[in-house]
Amino acid sequence: MKLISVNVGLPREVTWKGKTVTTGIFKEPVSERVMVRSLNLDGDGQADLTVHGGLDKAAYVYPFEHYDYWRGELPDTELPLGIFGENFTITGLREEEVNIGDRFHIGTVKLMVTQPRLPCYKLGIRFGRPDMVKRFLASRRTGFYFRVLQEGEVGAGDTLELVSRDDNNITVADITQLYVRQEDNPELLHRAAQLEALPESWRDYFQEQGRRQDVR
Repeated sequence: MKLISVNVGLPREVTWKGKTVTTGIFKEPVSERVMVRSLNLDGDGQADLTVHGGLDKAAYVYPFEHYDYWRGELPDTELPLGIFGENFTITGLREEEVNIGDRFHIGTVKLMVTQPRLPCYKLGIRFGRPDMVKRFLASRRTGFYFRVLQEGEVGAGDTLELVSRDDNNITVADITQLYVRQEDNPELLHRAAQLEALPESWRDYFQEQGRRQDVR
């Protein structure tokens, strides 16, 4: 497991559907080592802090292996590293292989996996196509977020060291599957609703879904 690119970018104004929108989704690779702090990386920022950033979304991670899939889906689109808005482009770790609550060591940083990424319309802005949000979620290639447990520095080429696996064994892919309701799985839904490493907003959502199932 390796960190192949560290990507940052500050919010900028763009025109989308005739309106001016401020977005931080435009990330570019940096060659120097970067300080990772509890809310984001140095040189990075989010425009709408009501839905982006925060302790549970301090760093967004996207597997490099997914780039091949998107080259097939979007053959006429350039795909530079960071185009999905990710801070870390990594190899060797996909959504079905990582648990919510797993802890990693990268460089001098300690991190914990918190949740999958749910795309907003600004992903469509980055790709210049409004259908990108729907296609991204349908692909199940969501990437995931890290919470920072210990601040420090990272750089391209650093390895990802798995420090501990969460005993609940609920993967990032499991959470996405529950969200899109690909299949009915009351047992997994109940477990996810009690998963401490999952942010409270997700647990509340799954608890509500569980209550709705109970009254059917």
